[in-house]
Amino acid sequence: MKKELNEKLILEYVDKAIVARENAYAPYSKFKVGAVLVDENGNETSGANIENGSYGLSNCAERSAVFAAASKGMRKIKLIAVVADTTGPVSPCGACRQVIKEFADDDTIIILGNLKRDYKLMTMEELLPYGFEL
Repeated sequence: MKKELNEKLILEYVDKAIVARENAYAPYSKFKVGAVLVDENGNETSGANIENGSYGLSNCAERSAVFAAASKGMRKIKLIAVVADTTGPVSPCGACRQVIKEFADDDTIIILGNLKRDYKLMTMEELLPYGFEL
């Protein structure tokens, strides 16, 4: 997928994550996040953060997308894009990095973005060096 990735395609995924962000439920933090991923078969799944009054039960956009895709049989993430209303490109939290790693490999592309369409491309190793694995 990396060979096929150009700025136009990167921005299309950033835009899809921006659309996914619209479904966020963030009445407490007001910090809405959206994510879209592409699996090994080219299927796209999106997710948004969902908060809960019991904060520990909230779920991030990245994990929402990964869990939805995994529930449909996805076992490998080829690309994941995440966006939020931040000054620079937003980065996944530590828990999301570990969940992404479970379904990522050396070829997985991670796009960090924001509403201004600023973006940064990362590898899994850059995003989570020394991540846990069995």
